[in-house]
Amino acid sequence: MKVAIVPVTPFRQNACVIWDPDTMVGALTDPGGDKERILEVVEKHGVKLEKILVTHGHLDHAGAVADLAEQLDLPIEGPQKEETFWIEKLDEQGKRYGFDGSRSFTPDRWLEDGDEVTVGSMTLGVRHCPGHTPGHVIFFHEESKIAIVGDVIFHGSVGRTDFPRGNHKQLITSIREKLWPLGDDMTFVPGHGQTSTFGNERKMNPYCSDFVEV
Repeated sequence: MKVAIVPVTPFRQNACVIWDPDTMVGALTDPGGDKERILEVVEKHGVKLEKILVTHGHLDHAGAVADLAEQLDLPIEGPQKEETFWIEKLDEQGKRYGFDGSRSFTPDRWLEDGDEVTVGSMTLGVRHCPGHTPGHVIFFHEESKIAIVGDVIFHGSVGRTDFPRGNHKQLITSIREKLWPLGDDMTFVPGHGQTSTFGNERKMNPYCSDFVEV
């Protein structure tokens, strides 16, 4: 799997263009805004988009999903259905933070833990990882050892849990029970900031390493 990271919005959220190098068929993950910038990257790499994948419903991750799905006639897959709580707030959030075009949507497919999604000839696994938000999911490609994890975990940190329906203990459980089993050599693209590996975070992350008591 190939990945191009596109930081978008004033929150510098890592939207991604992912694609199958054998077919050049791809998907957008968490297009929170700056549609033109994302589409320039798609064109630059010659990717043929077939869907949009969403980890969770916060504005900086999902603000441009509805517009892009409509503009490009793409289906939306993810997050998990409990994320309706946040997706229904996208119109209100967009007005509050000045995100033009942000609006709610209904995914063509809600995802559950253990589901799979396809992108070209690739199959990506899905894990439901609540804690930051109730319906947060992550996507991973076993063969490439790459995961798209939204705001579950970052290099040296973890997702905030002070939002409505956030739960820190649940978040750490999600990390340890859903992410660590994917392997220390799995590289992850977080929702913000630089990439890392699960192995590095198990050693060094002050919030969820193997040496931290919860």
